[in-house]
Amino acid sequence: MRDLHDGAQQRLVHAVIALKLALRAHRSGDERAEELVREALDHAEQANSALRELAHGVLPHALTRGGLRAAVQDLAARSALPVAAEVSPERLPPAIEATAYFVVSEALTNAVKHASAEQSEVKADVEGGVLRVEVRDDGVGGADPRGSGLTGLRDRVEALGGTIEIGSRAESGTSLVVEIPLDEG
Repeated sequence: MRDLHDGAQQRLVHAVIALKLALRAHRSGDERAEELVREALDHAEQANSALRELAHGVLPHALTRGGLRAAVQDLAARSALPVAAEVSPERLPPAIEATAYFVVSEALTNAVKHASAEQSEVKADVEGGVLRVEVRDDGVGGADPRGSGLTGLRDRVEALGGTIEIGSRAESGTSLVVEIPLDEG
């Protein structure tokens, strides 16, 4: 909680103050209004980043209580697009479940936010001591594998000895295929 209070919360307070000052400056014709809006935007972006980092350390209740299958079902139920999900029911090591969860969450978020997808599909199963997670959407494609979200996923997956493949040709949707060996988690 201290990280939230000292980091994101303070940035958001500064953003609100800067926006109030910007509004006052705008109303009075003060040229500093744009500068203040840029300052507020900077604070809001930094707060968003701090919250994202904090959230990566907090696991959803569905995951900790019910495992990957329950967490993916929860994500699918809350998604803004239809999601067909087939996830094996067995519990996995916590680090592997968390990583798989964040892969699915990021992929579904991107499908809605950037890909204009109409539907998505999630499959996760264990075979030969390896968890394989596939997330596909029918969106516009063109995802940048060097983007911050996908780079963060790659780092998480590779930290567990896994691999991630991203396919995203224009107008062909996007697919993420993650394989994580269970003995690393």
